[in-house]
Amino acid sequence: MIYLDYQATTALAPEVAAAMTAVMDHYGNPNSAHRIGRIAAADVELARDRIMAALGRSDGRLVFTSGATEALNIAILGAARTAPASRRRVVTLATEHAAVRDTVLSLRHEGFEPVILPVGRDGLVDLDVAEAAIDERAALLAVMQVNNEIGVIQPVAQLGAIARRCGVPVICDAVQGFGRLPVPEADMIAITAHKIHGPKGVGALWLRDGLDIPPLMHGGGQEDGLRPGTLSPMLCAGFGVAAQLAAERREADIAHVETLWARARDLFAEWRVNGSTEQRYHGNLNIRRTGLDAARLISTLRTVALSLGSACASGTGRPSHVLKAIGLKDEEARGALRLGFGRYTTVEELEQAAALINEAAATQRVAA
Repeated sequence: MIYLDYQATTALAPEVAAAMTAVMDHYGNPNSAHRIGRIAAADVELARDRIMAALGRSDGRLVFTSGATEALNIAILGAARTAPASRRRVVTLATEHAAVRDTVLSLRHEGFEPVILPVGRDGLVDLDVAEAAIDERAALLAVMQVNNEIGVIQPVAQLGAIARRCGVPVICDAVQGFGRLPVPEADMIAITAHKIHGPKGVGALWLRDGLDIPPLMHGGGQEDGLRPGTLSPMLCAGFGVAAQLAAERREADIAHVETLWARARDLFAEWRVNGSTEQRYHGNLNIRRTGLDAARLISTLRTVALSLGSACASGTGRPSHVLKAIGLKDEEARGALRLGFGRYTTVEELEQAAALINEAAATQRVAA
């Protein structure tokens, strides 16, 4: 099987698997005071240090969670609920992941005003539009660094500067960018392990010094009281090594992705790219062809793993809200595919997959 779905998840790095295996026997509860517990706690803290180093942070605190979805919920709901009564506007973008978009929309029931900023055909937000919305009425700005469906890189630095002028905290979903791009300036940053060749089931939320938000769950007081529950030292250790590897291999990984991107653009020259090709992470290629039924095409490809878009929303039957946000009609959106590649993808695999995808597309068009 040729794997081209890196935005959905990534294969476990061998070094990560080895690190997790090494701590499997450290079965103590990391909150226990005895020696076995202290060994487990040391595994967790080493992982925390490694992730902080990969983030390039020596300040703030890093709280382990079950993944980025939980981290984003903690950040968004916590920041909104602690905002002054005069700040009841929660601002985000139309192309955000459902973990952000749905959480922001849910705040309507608590008296907040969700403000969903539009994006252009290139998938980028207009900074003038953003500036008009991010003002003294805003409790929070939630923005994704790299879009999980179309790979577009939002101007987080400029948006953050606008927010800071108005005293608005920023939560950045850095899941797709962490380990690949410079970490953006924000008040809170959500990341996860399985997008950087780490294990599923563990993520983290970084919070700047002085930012105090309430927990979503109660009981236990772990993770500075923000995320109760017993941590898995094995998952944390895997995350730590994955983050360390991402930092160490970043330049090599980026160079490899650029090689794959250039080859992919040639191989899919007859397809249209969805979203900006300049402001984009090049490990993501979201493409479309008019008149194509992409879902049917994928079902015919038995040896290539790729997707229509977000794995979290697949199977819902709903057209991608991201593709609709950039102005695609339903017919155009139905003809879109997402290819994701990275560290373990070879040029030969990409070429083989492209041949199969293009052949299947041509066959479908002839049959139509």
